[in-house]
Amino acid sequence: MSDAEHGCRFCLENNLLVDTPLFDNAHFYALGSIDPMVPIAGMIIPRRHSETPFEMLPEEWLAFGDILAQAKQHFAELLPDGFTLGWNVGAVAGQHVFHTHLHIIPRFKDAPNAGVGIRRIMRTPDWDRDA
Repeated sequence: MSDAEHGCRFCLENNLLVDTPLFDNAHFYALGSIDPMVPIAGMIIPRRHSETPFEMLPEEWLAFGDILAQAKQHFAELLPDGFTLGWNVGAVAGQHVFHTHLHIIPRFKDAPNAGVGIRRIMRTPDWDRDA
């Protein structure tokens, strides 16, 4: 029985990746960025198909720390000053590939967007939580 979702480009069994995984463990693999707007970045992706991190299994969470440490080590030679880690869960949150994946973006103190974090999207002036 396969864990692949038909047509999902992150399910390895479908052979739809345009790039090669950088490193992996029993439950996850990692890809580098192919987005020219964010060239220094990566993603951690579960081997088993799930749409969101809320569906990850306990054994996947146990293996997650190892793959996250590998990702940090992978980017270490670039000497980042910090990282932004993020899950986009659902279309309204910006998820475009409906297979769980964590974005890893090394951050640098001399970059134009230094100091701008995830919470900035929550501070949009036209967004009214009480509406």
